[in-house]
Amino acid sequence: MSDAFQDRENTFEKQFVNDETLRFRATARRNKALALWVSELKGVSGDAAEKFAEDFVGAQIGKSDDDVAAALKDDLARGNVDLSDNRLRKRMAEEMAVALTSVKAGK
Repeated sequence: MSDAFQDRENTFEKQFVNDETLRFRATARRNKALALWVSELKGVSGDAAEKFAEDFVGAQIGKSDDDVAAALKDDLARGNVDLSDNRLRKRMAEEMAVALTSVKAGK
């Protein structure tokens, strides 16, 4: 009987690890999309926008959504772009939904 419980525990642990890995990838993908969007709002494109996005993703690893939003707001303020918290949070939620769908689909 204890083997059945051990198997079940192992299954749950594997599922947890898988879920966390998917969430990590989706968050990184969301953050890149957000950084590219912020670059566009600031009038930055091409290689400069890609570089900003890569640096932003790296800097936000392990940070909360509040930290990500604050970093984006700070960057927008430095670029003299006014954006409401509501619009930013809405875009964050939209990009996370897209990223989760993409990661789950294996893209």
